[in-house]
Amino acid sequence: MSQFWSQRVQELDPYVPGEQPKDQQYIKLNTNESPYPPSPLAIEAMHAAVNDSLRLYPDPNADDLKQAIADLHGLDRSFVFVGNGSDEVLAHAFVALLKHDKPLLYPDISYSFYPVYCNLFNINAVRIPLNDQFEIDPADYSQSNGAIIFPNPNAPTGMALPLDAIEQILKANPESVVLVDEAYVDFGAQTAIALVEQYANLLVVQTLSKSRSLAGLRVGFAIGQPDLIEALERVKNSFNSYPLGRVEQAGAAAAIRDVPYFEECRAKIIATREQTETSLTALGFSVLPSGSNFIFAKPPEGQSAEALYLSLKEKGILVRYFNKPRISDYLRITIGTDSEMQQFLDCLKA
Repeated sequence: MSQFWSQRVQELDPYVPGEQPKDQQYIKLNTNESPYPPSPLAIEAMHAAVNDSLRLYPDPNADDLKQAIADLHGLDRSFVFVGNGSDEVLAHAFVALLKHDKPLLYPDISYSFYPVYCNLFNINAVRIPLNDQFEIDPADYSQSNGAIIFPNPNAPTGMALPLDAIEQILKANPESVVLVDEAYVDFGAQTAIALVEQYANLLVVQTLSKSRSLAGLRVGFAIGQPDLIEALERVKNSFNSYPLGRVEQAGAAAAIRDVPYFEECRAKIIATREQTETSLTALGFSVLPSGSNFIFAKPPEGQSAEALYLSLKEKGILVRYFNKPRISDYLRITIGTDSEMQQFLDCLKA
């Protein structure tokens, strides 16, 4: 530890992103990126934004992007907040809405950034165990709390809660913010955005990294009633008034508006996921039901998930292995193209 580090930095256990090795070309099935390129309209919009105006600051409110998101969901623009990836949006929410005297509740098997933010922002939290089937049980969230956060579909399991289960949590916690982290919702779950006008305590966070193939652009957004959005804006404007540049705003707005391309890519990923689930089951894997663009699978009895991960890496295929309690026997496998998934399956068979 450096003598110059603050006490807070010394106490941090930072988030570890998926591997991005540069030693060779890999088939990357480890970071839940889209296997398909961004919308051609988004590429065109970003090219058009690269001009002399880059000498000027971007719109700090990102009004056109917010309007595109609002129009997509039939809401007023005041219901929308945007940020530098959903991770930044979540970070602002932890400060603005999830930090209270009573504890924050979140699943014990969940997005590993949640405990990092709790430590960074000194938030008292209680981890709620998933049940034996790796499901979130809404009844477990009826206990005393200051706020609640969970992904839907969950990560890394990929399992999704139906909308009525989310509504059950909302009804049981009218005095607490319930944040639903929907990074993977477009691949098989119901979005809770349909409930935001009804529930003042609901905030939904999404990203353009997955279903809109813009992981390299870093754009995320939140949707909730204006009171919650104002809290996020206050934190954002106390931290960085210009989180999204002109190019990012232009590309993201075009991607949101290009619904046909979004639907085409999403359908291909879902179809490939279903085919891969069938193939893995035939090879003896135990596969959890997925509503995401990845699969969480346990190798056949007698096979080590860690050894399989290392063997696949040697063959140029990256999957994600978590050496953590309850899930160390599983691999998380991002859905690639049909060709990439066939190469992955061929390696498994070999």
